[in-house]
Amino acid sequence: MYLEKINSPSDIKNYSLDEMKELAKEMRTALLKKLSVHGGHCGPNFGMVEATIALHYVFNSPVDKFVFDVSHQTYPHKMLTGRAYGFLDENRYDDITGYSCPEESEHDFFTVGHTSTSVSLACGLAKARDLKGGKENIIAIIGDGSLSGGEALEGLDVAAELDSNFIIVVNDNDMSIAENHGGMYKNLKLLRDTDGKAECNFFKSMGLDYVFVKDGNDLTSLINAFESVKDTDKPVVVHMVTQKGKGFALAEKNKEDWHWCMPFDIKTGKPKFNFDGEDYSSVTRDYLLDKMKMDKNVIAITSATPAVFGFDEETRKLAGKQFVDVGIAEETAVALASGIAAGGGKPVYPVYSTFLQRTFDQLSQDLCINNNAATLVVFAASVYGMNDVTHLGIYDIPMMSNIPNLVYLSPTTKEEYLAMLDWSVDQNEHPVAIRIPCCEFISNSEKITKDFGKLNKYEIKQQGSDVAFIGLGTFYPLAERAAKLYEQKTGVKATVINPYYITGVDDELLNSLKSNHKTVVTLEDGILDGGFGEKIASFYGDSDVKVLNFGLKKEFLDRYNPADILKENHLTEEQIVDDVLALN
Repeated sequence: MYLEKINSPSDIKNYSLDEMKELAKEMRTALLKKLSVHGGHCGPNFGMVEATIALHYVFNSPVDKFVFDVSHQTYPHKMLTGRAYGFLDENRYDDITGYSCPEESEHDFFTVGHTSTSVSLACGLAKARDLKGGKENIIAIIGDGSLSGGEALEGLDVAAELDSNFIIVVNDNDMSIAENHGGMYKNLKLLRDTDGKAECNFFKSMGLDYVFVKDGNDLTSLINAFESVKDTDKPVVVHMVTQKGKGFALAEKNKEDWHWCMPFDIKTGKPKFNFDGEDYSSVTRDYLLDKMKMDKNVIAITSATPAVFGFDEETRKLAGKQFVDVGIAEETAVALASGIAAGGGKPVYPVYSTFLQRTFDQLSQDLCINNNAATLVVFAASVYGMNDVTHLGIYDIPMMSNIPNLVYLSPTTKEEYLAMLDWSVDQNEHPVAIRIPCCEFISNSEKITKDFGKLNKYEIKQQGSDVAFIGLGTFYPLAERAAKLYEQKTGVKATVINPYYITGVDDELLNSLKSNHKTVVTLEDGILDGGFGEKIASFYGDSDVKVLNFGLKKEFLDRYNPADILKENHLTEEQIVDDVLALN
C-alpha cells in the first residue's frame, strides 16, 4: 500500500503518475470503508481525491497554505498530512474531526465548518504574508455551491485588489448540497460548456486571472494547472470541473442523497440505522404541502438545506413556485422572508440553528424592526443536535430571544408544534420563530386549543406548591421527571409549567407563584448566559422566591456525548432535585 506509508505530503513528491493513481484508488477505498462504518461527508470527498493529491504534489504544505471552505472536502487532505490512521484504523476513526482543525495538524490553519469563508480567510493570510515580506503560496479551495454565500463574493471582491500571490481553486461539481440556484450558476455552466473560453466570465469580471481545468479528476491536467499558477504574483482562479462522488457509483448517481451519509452497507448502500415513522422534518413537509394547496401565498424558503424539512427532489417539484432555494445565503433567506411578508405572502423558513448565527443582522434589521410576519422553523437547537464545534445549535436563545418584536416559541409535542405553526403562518402581527424539540418525538394526540396570539401566557400542567419546575421545550419532560422525583423524596407535589414562549415572561402566573412557592426552577436546552432562565431570575430578583437556572454553561463543545454534558451541567432529575433540596 502507498497510503499507509504516507506521513507527510513530501512523501508523494517523487511518486510517478501511475503511483499517484494507485494512491487515489487506495484513498477512495479507505474513504468508503470509514464512511460505511462512521458516516460523514461522502460526495465532496470522493470528488476531491485527485485534486488533493495534485495540490500536495505541486505545492509545499504547510509553508504554502491551504484553506478549505466549509471543510466538507478535507478528508483526502487529512490522509496526506499525517492523519491517514484516522481512515485506515477503525479504532482511531474518532481521533480526527470531520473538519479542518489546527489542533490536529500544522497543515490546517482554521477550524471551519460554516461555508463561504475560505476566500476571506485566505485573503487575510495573504495580506499578513505581504506585510511580512513572505513569498509562500496562499491557496483557497472553495466549491461552486459555497460561492453563493455573501462572504465568498465579498472575499472574491477583496482578492482582486491583493496584487500579489493568491490562488483560488474553485471545485465545480455543479452541485451544492442539493442543486445550485442563482444566476451565477448560468455563467459557471457556460464556462463548463465552452471549456472556460466564453467571453462572459464571472471570475474575470471580478478582476481575477483565470485557468480552466476541464477534467478536475485527471491528475495530469490538475498538476499542469497548479504548476502554471504556482508562485504567481497576482490573484488567479483555477476553475476545475469535478464529479461529486467520483469513484463511488451510488454517490455519483444520487449526489444529493450522498452529500452526507449515516453508516451504510457497502454492497447495498442502505443505511444501517432505519428512521421510519414521523419526525419533525416529515411533519413540517406534510404540513407545508397541505397548506400550499389551500393557500397560494404560502411559500417555503431554504438556504441550500431542503432536507432539513423533508423537501426532497420530488417534494420540491410538487411545491413548484411555492418553494425557493436561495443557495448558501442564510442572510438573504431571512431578508427575502421579510420582503415576502411585507408583500402579503406567508413565508416559512426552516433552518438549522447553527446557520442562523449568520443572520443576526437580518433578523434584527430586515425582519424585526419592520415587524413582518415571517415564520422561522429552527431545527437542531439542542444539546442533542449536531455536536461538532462548528455546528453547535445551542446559542440561539440568547441570540434571538432578546430581539424586540420577535416571538420565539418552544413546543414540546408534535401537536403543539403544528398548532404554533398554523397560528404563525396565518397571523399578520409578529415575526415568529419556532424551536423544534430534539431527542424525543412526542405525539400525544392532544387537541391544542391555546391561542398563541395571546403572548407570553404560560400553562400550569400540574398544580402544586413549594417548588415550581418550568421546563422549556425539549427539557419539559425533564421538568416532569424532576417534579415526580421531588414528590417521591418529599411527599410534596410540585408545580410543573410549560412556558411555550422563550421571548416573554408571564407576569401574572409568576406573581401567583409567590404565595405558596419558595423555589422556581428553570430548565432550558441552551446557553444560560442571556437565556430564558435569566429572565425568570430577574423577575424574582426583588422577592423572597429563590430561582435555580439549569442549562448549559457558555463554552465551545466538540464531539461530545450529550449524556456527559447534561451530567456536567447538573441536568439530570437526580441532580436537579438534590440541588433544590440543598437550597431549601
